[in-house]
Amino acid sequence: MNYSVLMSIYHKENSIYFKHSIDSMLSQTAEPEEIVIVKDGPLTHALDRIINEYKNKNPSKITVVPLKANVGLGLALNEGLKACRNELVARMDTDDISLPTRCEKQLACFANDPDLDIVGTMVDEFYDDPAKIISSRIVPTQHEPIYEFAKRRSPFNHPTVMYKKSKVLTCGGYSNMRRNQDVNLFARMLFNGCKAMNINESLLLFRSNDDLLKRRRNWENTKSYISTIRNLWRMGFSSYRDYLIVSSAQIIIFCCPISLQDWLYRTFLRQ
Repeated sequence: MNYSVLMSIYHKENSIYFKHSIDSMLSQTAEPEEIVIVKDGPLTHALDRIINEYKNKNPSKITVVPLKANVGLGLALNEGLKACRNELVARMDTDDISLPTRCEKQLACFANDPDLDIVGTMVDEFYDDPAKIISSRIVPTQHEPIYEFAKRRSPFNHPTVMYKKSKVLTCGGYSNMRRNQDVNLFARMLFNGCKAMNINESLLLFRSNDDLLKRRRNWENTKSYISTIRNLWRMGFSSYRDYLIVSSAQIIIFCCPISLQDWLYRTFLRQ
């Protein structure tokens, strides 16, 4: 079963992390038929050099989609999705590491249940050393719990998902939001009848460092998340109670010092 890998990169990202990420997808036990890399605006020489290196080594496997200006992750992924040759598309972030059997196990899920539209996995989080796991993000595995979970929080670990291209496009693709595009997209897909599951296994190593903590304690991010759930309430997916709970929790977390915020995440939202 052929599949494409979809990645988006912009100029602030780390070239070494990017290389490790690509290598992890090229080392899958079920090798991807293509890797689509969206250049979200002009990149650094180091990032461009890495893309050119992989493109020269794998001209038929690497597809590069250059954008003239930085448009944000959601819109960049939409452009990349259009370029994907295959119906099944595996998302991948440019600073994480997929374990070798990730895509093989996701393909098996689609083969066993043709009605599936989204398959994600759990993630193990690390700080600097991938060998030193500090926490795991565990999400529901079955469709109904996933549907309920999505009313307040993302029921998937976004860089782990493999989904059907046609279903994403039918549901309108990623929105033009600068943040929380995945929360919005997956809620819309579920609301429109897409079937989902998560594999009960951590198949991706997720980089959780100081940069991530700073992004969490950012008012724009807080405001965006509250706005996202408000939109889901207006759409009829989330309830007003869901909206109030999420709004209160987000504001409380924003007001906490970074050290306390990190403790809250690891104590209540991670394992």
